[in-house]
Amino acid sequence: MTTDDIMLQRLDEMVCFLAIIAKRGARQADLIAELGDHGLTPTRIAQLLGTSANAVSVTLHKVRKARKSKG
Repeated sequence: MTTDDIMLQRLDEMVCFLAIIAKRGARQADLIAELGDHGLTPTRIAQLLGTSANAVSVTLHKVRKARKSKG
C-alpha cells in the first residue's frame, strides 16, 4: 500500500467518523456499529474513539448478535 493509498484510507475514515458524529446524541455502541459497518477495524475504531480494541470487538459482537436475532 502506497503512502497515497494510506492517506486516502485515513481521509475516508475521517469522513465516515464526522458523518457519524453529526448524528448528535449517538451512543458509543451506535458509533462503533456504524464505523464497523463502514469497514473500519476494531483497532482503528478504538483509536478514533479513545477506547480499547477489545471493548470495540465486544461491542461489535453484541451488535451483530442482536441484529442476527432480529432478522
